[in-house]
Amino acid sequence: MATGRGRLLLQHWRGLLALHWPPGGVGAAPGLAGEAPGPAGFRKRPGTSYAGTATLKQCARRGRHYKQPSADHPASLESMPSEILLKIFSYLDAVTLLCTGCVNRRFYHLANDNFIWIRIYSTAFSPKRSNWQVNSAEKTTVSMNLLSVEDKEAGYWKKEYITKQRASVKAALAQVLKPVNPYTGLPVKTKEALRISGLGWVIILKEKNGKEYIMQHIDLLMNDSSVTIIWYGRNWPQLATLSTLDLCGVTPVFMDRSKPPSKNGPYELPPHTPLLDDNPEYGLHGYQLHVDMHSGGVFYLCGTFRNLFTKKGSIENGYVKLVVIRFKNNTEHLPLIGKVGLSWRTDVFSGCIKSCSIMDITLLDEYGKPFWCLSSPVCMRSSVPSDGPNFLGQTYCVDYVDSEGKVHVELVWIKETEEYFIVSLVLYLKIAKINHWFGTAY
Repeated sequence: MATGRGRLLLQHWRGLLALHWPPGGVGAAPGLAGEAPGPAGFRKRPGTSYAGTATLKQCARRGRHYKQPSADHPASLESMPSEILLKIFSYLDAVTLLCTGCVNRRFYHLANDNFIWIRIYSTAFSPKRSNWQVNSAEKTTVSMNLLSVEDKEAGYWKKEYITKQRASVKAALAQVLKPVNPYTGLPVKTKEALRISGLGWVIILKEKNGKEYIMQHIDLLMNDSSVTIIWYGRNWPQLATLSTLDLCGVTPVFMDRSKPPSKNGPYELPPHTPLLDDNPEYGLHGYQLHVDMHSGGVFYLCGTFRNLFTKKGSIENGYVKLVVIRFKNNTEHLPLIGKVGLSWRTDVFSGCIKSCSIMDITLLDEYGKPFWCLSSPVCMRSSVPSDGPNFLGQTYCVDYVDSEGKVHVELVWIKETEEYFIVSLVLYLKIAKINHWFGTAY
C-alpha cells in the first residue's frame, strides 16, 4: 500500500514539472506569494507562520539552485525539497497521508506536520451549525488552535485526529449493534456493523523456513448467526512446507490496523458475571436453540426450539444431556431442503463436496443471552441406528465436539423422496460450562 502511495506522490511531482516554471525557479511561480490562503485553509495572521507560506518563501530562496530533471538525472521523490513534499502532502486525505508516512523515515516526519493535520482535524470535526454565522466562542477556539500549532510536538494533531476518529467509529458501532435478533440473541445489523468498522480477515501462512504469506480474504457470505469467509488463489505455498496457519481479523487504520495482526491467541469474550438463583435446578431449563445448516448461501435447515430443559439425572460423564428432537416423536422430525453439499469455488473452478455443510448452533440461556455459539463444517457419515423405531432408509450421523459441549445429529435418507430427515438432535453441555455461567455446583 505504501508503494502505491509513493507512485501517487510521483505523479503529483511530475504534474508540477509539467508546469511552465519561470526562470527564477519554483519560488517565482505566479500566485504563490502574498496573502493567499496556505494549504491548511487558513489566512495568515500577523506574527504567525504556516506550512504553505513559510515553505514557499524557502522555495523562492532556493529557486536559483533548482535544475530541471534530465535523462541522466531523472525526477525522484528523494531529491525533492521538503517544502514541495509538504505542499503535495497538504492535498492528501488522512488515510493516504498515514500510508505515505510508512514509506520511509523522511516521509514519516514530514507526514506528521501539525499544520496539515489541524486542517484535516478541523474539517472532520468542525462544529455543526444551522446557519452561516460563526459565534465568538467558535472564532476564539479556532484562533487558539492555530496559534498553538507550533507549540505542540510533531504529530500531536495526527494523534488527536486518530483518537477522536476511533471514538466516533466505536460510538457508531455501539448504536448499530444494539438491536438483537430474538431468535439468535445476536445483533441484527451485523452486516452494517462490518461495513462501518471495515473489518476484514487474513490468513497468515508460515513456512518451516520462517517465510510468511499474508492472504487477504476474497469474499464473504453472511447470515443471521455466522459469517463464511472465502479465500482462494494460485500463489499459495505448498501444504507440506507450512508450519503454522493463523486466522486474524484486521480493521482499518483508525480502528487499530496501524498495529500488526495479533498473534496472542483467539479473541476472548469479556468476563461473565453469573446471576444467582435459589432454584434447585437453576441452569438446567429455559434454553432456546437456533440451528442452521447451510452452504454457499443455500440453507438446508433453519429452525428454532424453545423451552428446552433437562434434569439433574441427565448428568453423566461431565455432561448434561439436552434432547431437542426425539426419535419417538415423529412430529419433531425435520427434513433437510435441497441437495446437501459444501460448495466451493475459485476464480476458475467450482464444485461441491457431497453430504457436507456448515452447521451453526446458537444456544441462549433463560435470560436470552448467548450461552454457547458455534459454526463449523460438518459431514454426514453412515452409522448404525440408535435405539428407537426402525426407519426405512440408510441412517447417517453428524457429530461435533469442542471444549464446551457436543452435538449429535441422526438422519435418515428417504430414497422415495430423495431427502434427509433429522430424527434425533441432542446437545451435550459440559457441567463446568454450566457451573461457570450460572454460578452453580453440579
